[in-house]
Amino acid sequence: MKVKEVCRRLEKLAPPGYAYPWDRSGLRIGSPQIEVSRVLVALTVTSEAFAAARKAKAELIVAHHPPLWDPLEVLRTDNRETQLWLEIAQAGLACYAAHTNLDIAPGGVNDALADRLDLEQRAPLFQTPHVALVKLVTFVPEAHLGPVREAVCEAGAGEIGEYRHCSFSSPGTGTFLPGDKAQPFAGKRHVVNEEPERRLEVQLHEARLSQVLAALKRAHPYEEVAYDVYPMNNPDPYIGLGVRGKLAEAVTANELAAIVRKALDIQHVRLVAKSKRKIRSVGVMGGAGSSQIHKLPRGIDAFITGDVTYHDAQAGYDRGIAVIDAGHHGTEKWIVPQLAAYLKKRLESVKVSTFMEPDPFYAVTE
Repeated sequence: MKVKEVCRRLEKLAPPGYAYPWDRSGLRIGSPQIEVSRVLVALTVTSEAFAAARKAKAELIVAHHPPLWDPLEVLRTDNRETQLWLEIAQAGLACYAAHTNLDIAPGGVNDALADRLDLEQRAPLFQTPHVALVKLVTFVPEAHLGPVREAVCEAGAGEIGEYRHCSFSSPGTGTFLPGDKAQPFAGKRHVVNEEPERRLEVQLHEARLSQVLAALKRAHPYEEVAYDVYPMNNPDPYIGLGVRGKLAEAVTANELAAIVRKALDIQHVRLVAKSKRKIRSVGVMGGAGSSQIHKLPRGIDAFITGDVTYHDAQAGYDRGIAVIDAGHHGTEKWIVPQLAAYLKKRLESVKVSTFMEPDPFYAVTE
């Protein structure tokens, strides 16, 4: 299996089009043609992660945090960071990052965090307008409706919440006049033919359009496949940044802080809490969610994230929202085993291992 094939499987979970425009997701180091027999999954591409990849004889590192974030001005071996990128490239390794697309994707970073906290009645915390919906319409001979519908839905179309293979079809008549070089599936050259067809409609995320169109063209019997793509203004209520949900039982802010520390297996949390009222409705966002405190929707009793600044903490305090800073590392690290499990199911011929760097912050108790 080649790197590009592993990337395709990763992108079924977290399509590149889900990423914010400023992001650096994707294949960051190496070639898509590298043959892969072992993959290492890590949170960050550190020198320790590179050493673990070498020890595991991995050809590909899959990480959440992208390497090579800022444009490089020099490539010097006496610079610690650029030396690492050079060593990775010289070793023939590839590095792939699924960053904000994995934050947004269902089953990604924020669902992994919500899983650890056993949140119920989940929904996206914030909408993501850049993750646009489109409608695909095509026209299929009646006998081929089933296989074509199956192909486009398996490629990622027709998903609405917890429902899959959602589509609509209606009967009609297609006409066509094949030219000299045409090889029509049905009908004759040089005459106008009529063919009973079905109009097939499915909605999908624009980020999945290229793979869905490829599946449509492979499954469709016609030499020239007619299709339309319509932009949709309605947002997808089932996908967004962060997760909101409910605790099984209402707890105090102090009790929730203790639950978070234990559930995430971390040494410490920081807590902001003005009110002593019980907490039931919780919002979570892995990584750096401090700037989102000002935007939290009504009804959120507590917000769990990392990298909270003083002024953002003050904003939460003033609004009466309990804010728990469980650290950037602590709120994201659980995606590593979850992503590894995803790959193990889909890469039968590839060995998948994990590496978890320690949190650079630690608690001082004396």
